[in-house]
Order: sequence, then C-alpha cells, then structure tokens
Amino acid sequence: MKKIFILTGEPSGDKLASEVIKQIKLKENNIEYLCLGGENLKSLNIESISNLKDITYIGITSVLLNIFKIKKIINETVKKIVEFKPDILFSVDSPDFSLRVAEKVKQQNPNIRTIHYVSPQIWVWRKDRIKKYKNFIDHMLLLFKFEKKYYDEENMKSTFVGHPLLELKSNKVDISNILPKDKRIISLFPGSRISEIDLLLPILVDFMKLMNKKYNNFYFVIHSTEVMRNIILDKISDFKDDNYQIVSNSNIKEDIIKNSFFAVSKSGTVSLEISKYEVPSIIIYKMNPINFFFIKRMVKTKFANIINIINQKEIIPELLQSECNSKEIFNSVNYFIQKPELLKRQKELVKKTVKSMQNDELSSLNAANIVLNYINN
Repeated sequence: MKKIFILTGEPSGDKLASEVIKQIKLKENNIEYLCLGGENLKSLNIESISNLKDITYIGITSVLLNIFKIKKIINETVKKIVEFKPDILFSVDSPDFSLRVAEKVKQQNPNIRTIHYVSPQIWVWRKDRIKKYKNFIDHMLLLFKFEKKYYDEENMKSTFVGHPLLELKSNKVDISNILPKDKRIISLFPGSRISEIDLLLPILVDFMKLMNKKYNNFYFVIHSTEVMRNIILDKISDFKDDNYQIVSNSNIKEDIIKNSFFAVSKSGTVSLEISKYEVPSIIIYKMNPINFFFIKRMVKTKFANIINIINQKEIIPELLQSECNSKEIFNSVNYFIQKPELLKRQKELVKKTVKSMQNDELSSLNAANIVLNYINN
C-alpha cells in the first residue's frame, strides 16, 4: 500500500490539504495516510501526529520568543515522518515550518518524494530561495500563474493549479431577512487574529461613526470567525448606533460580500475573495512596529495587495501603518462614493485581473492529479 504524509502548519493549510485529499480519495482508495493537521483532515479519518495548535505561531516576535520550542517540534515531526516512510510528503503552506521539515526529511530519506502546495511569496521577498527549494522539493504547486516564471528561471518543476478562492461556486443562500433592504452594505474585515482585531477594530468603529455623521443610508457588516465573535462584541460595545451587525456564519459570508456596495478589508486572502465578486474596496493594515520594522526591510514589492502586485500599480487603494486610521479610511470611501466612475473603473480592472488568475479546473483536483501522478510512477 502506498503512503502519503500530509504536513500542515495552520488551519488554512489544513483546509486546503483536506480538499486535495478528498479528490485523491475519489480516485484512489488504496493509500495509507498520516498527517500533522487539524479538524478538516481529522474529518477524513486521518490521524494527526500532533495538535496543530502547538505549532501555529503568529508574527515574527512570537516565532523569536518560541524558537527553541519550534525547533524541537520540527525535529520531532521529521522523526515521525521518516519513521512512517511515506512515498509522498505533501506539505501545504506555512513555509517557515513545513519547508524546514521537508528539507530535513529529504536529507534523511532522499527517496521520499516531496510536493509543496502554495508557493512562498518569493515575488515579495527573497526570490533566491528557489535555489534552495529545488534541492529538497520535487514539485511546487502554484496558486498564481505569474509565479511560474520564477521557478522556470531556476529550472525547478512547478505547476499552476489555481487559487481555490477564485473558484466560482453555485450555492446561493437567502440573506433577504438578514440585511436591510433600504441601505447599502459596507463589509468590514478586521482580521481573524486577536493581534489584528486589537489594532484594526477600534479604527473601523471610528470609521463607522464618521460615516454615520455624514450618511444615513449605509449598513455595516463586520465579518468575523466564530472564535472571535464574542471578542469583537465586547470590543464594540460602546458603539451605540444600530446600523451594523457581526456575522460569523461562513455559509452566508460570500453572499453578503456579493451584495455589498463596498468593502474595507485587512490585507490578506480575504481581499482576493472580495475581488472575485467585483466589489469595490480599499485595503488596510497595521501591525506591531517591531514586526513592521523587520518586514519593511525584507519586502521587495511596493504593494500589499495581490491585485496591485500583478498590475504593478495601485488599483485598490492601500492604507498601511500610519495611513491606516479612521479619517483616512473615511476620506477614501467618501471619495469613491462621490466619484461613481472610479467605482466602475476599479471593478473593470479587478475583473480583468481576476480572470487572468483563474484556472479552468478546480485547484484541488489539479493538485490531486499531480500527487497521484507521483505516487503511481
């Protein structure tokens, strides 16, 4: 029986990996699995060698403070993978963790084929990392088409499989009883991590106050995870206006986005989801000054948003660090409201860019086919 070890480092990777494994199981049922994963892989009856929460460290300062613990977990993970003797090590995202593990595994057993899903952001910083990756990664699976040129330049095997967030889904949820019919919706995304919410939510609350002073025809939806919902409720308790709600139900998230007039989103993958539905937006982000100090010196691109990076110009406005304040957000949104032609222009450019990023097949199916090709040959 063939063996696959699935290596993830955080919940998003666990979700991505589970979609690929579902596709593999539809085509091949004679495979033994073991993983380092979370609830999504657990739902497929795949045992995890450790609790995913133990390795999910957020932010550079957290990594530095836990460096010895992380090193110990990496070594323990490598040991268990090598003992399992998989035909394939399928690592997903979390490059600071998963690629370190993959490198050590390859050193100890070169016969294990290594496939990594989600390229590190080499187009943002340290493009030369590819020279190192090709020594221990047999195949890199890419979310974005433009990434492939970087790997081709180094003669490293890679395949554009597509981004799951850009796949259009047919399911539709009735949200007519959830949102007011006489107001325009502005979706707000303060982040899913407590560090992001602590910094961004107060700014967004002040932004809502400024909007309500000038307009009476907007309704705000604050998007949250179920875990963070009560934290946000507590932090927003002093906001007395009633034209908002907190939504944590992931089943209605997409339909609310689709019905939004505008979105104010923290920088990250959610901004790509907003773009998929052609909703005009601005990007905000603020981080710990120490983290920003390090990141600013590493990043080689002028922009934070992938749409802007691909176009090499600011199609979606970015308000970062000192510009990330309630007044600047209000001024930007208000400017778009007063200039509807700008809303239309952003929609057109975003639609064109997203179309260039989409693949014809499901990204999970494309990734599964590559894994199966390795395991069968």
